[in-house]
Amino acid sequence: MLIEEAHGNGARYSKACEVVGISHRTLQRWKQCGLKDRRKGSQKTVVRKVPQETRDEIINVCNEPRFRDLTPYEIVPQLLEEGRYLASERTIYRILRKADQVHHRSELRVGYRHAKPPERKATGPNQVYTWDITYMGRTVRGLFYYAYVVKDLFDRSIVGWAVHEEESEKHSRALFARILNGGKVKLKALHADNGHPMKGDTLMALLQKLNVAVSHSRPRTSNDNSFIESLFKTMKYHVTYPNAFDTLEDARSWMGDFVHWYNTEHLHSSIGYVTPHQMRHGQAESIFELRNEEINQARQLHPERWGSRPAKQWIVNREVVLNPDKK
Repeated sequence: MLIEEAHGNGARYSKACEVVGISHRTLQRWKQCGLKDRRKGSQKTVVRKVPQETRDEIINVCNEPRFRDLTPYEIVPQLLEEGRYLASERTIYRILRKADQVHHRSELRVGYRHAKPPERKATGPNQVYTWDITYMGRTVRGLFYYAYVVKDLFDRSIVGWAVHEEESEKHSRALFARILNGGKVKLKALHADNGHPMKGDTLMALLQKLNVAVSHSRPRTSNDNSFIESLFKTMKYHVTYPNAFDTLEDARSWMGDFVHWYNTEHLHSSIGYVTPHQMRHGQAESIFELRNEEINQARQLHPERWGSRPAKQWIVNREVVLNPDKK
């Protein structure tokens, strides 16, 4: 009424609405549809909503002796045969759940979703490590050696490893005590699998003492530790990898040679086809500058090969993220 009065005295609708605190579009909508509150969270009348008396009847019927051990999918057909319809199966479930009458009745443990491990971000060496244990076959069928491998997330280098005849927490602790060197390596975070050697009390006590944040993969979710899984594939697919090892010394000798090759000779695709050693010691930037200079000169000499496309530029990745949070 005030807006119409102002408009009758010569004011524009938009200016009158601005004084009142609403938009002109809101005024137009009110005139067309009435003063119904359409804001999110406002009280609304839901035509299909089951009345409260029907909800009470549903709860009472489901708690009858003949129905109390049956599911709504069994109750609804029987009621229909009696010429009676209260609600759909899903609606009955929703009403029972709201009344706290839907519970897990099996003796088995209730299944639940594991939370995704936290995001780990590295902008330089020795900030975030990831590690796991993998099988190494033996000549005796059914027996294995176990390779403990620790990888730096930023430069992909193997910073520590060991091979043993069993998976054990004591081996894990000894490995990290050697890698971290009593706290001289200021590691921020460590991500591992979910097994006992990764979660043992003595290992956790060591990491807690050194203020290392620890996270673990979800059960049967290899993507939570994708960097180390990629390393194990490279290891198992290496041309020199044997199908089985005769002795523990053979397994350790091969692993030592592989680690040396991986760190100093392997051109790693995810860091721009330089070796982890070159990335770790800051040599990648000068290598990329040399590549960029050469390819730019080639484009100037033969521009027809590129057309309007720019020449590929090699850039050092300054940040690596494990298990990124999806925004």
